[in-house]
Amino acid sequence: QVQLVESGGGLVQAGGSLRLSCAASGRNFNINWMGWYRQAPGKQRELVAAITSGGRTNYADSVKGRFTISRDNAKDTVYLQMNSLKPEDTAVYYCKVIITPGYQYWGQGTQVTVSS
Repeated sequence: QVQLVESGGGLVQAGGSLRLSCAASGRNFNINWMGWYRQAPGKQRELVAAITSGGRTNYADSVKGRFTISRDNAKDTVYLQMNSLKPEDTAVYYCKVIITPGYQYWGQGTQVTVSS
């Protein structure tokens, strides 16, 4: 069993920045993949950014050049640095991890609100 604790959400003005963190804890797990999703009201949950154990990243087109995903393997933590935020980035952000041999875990979600 893996527990994920997210932090860093909040209210920010358009053009501002926020940094989300997601720390994993548990016993005897190996994280292969870490990612951030978001879900805005009335919309489906979408993948925002992901990073593999080898450090390969991918981003949704809507956030490329503005968001940066990173991970600290020693701390089993993934980060999402969000710059140049726009009102359309407003959503609940969720982290997700995939551990060997393929189990998936979700964080509780953190609200990000960008005012215009």
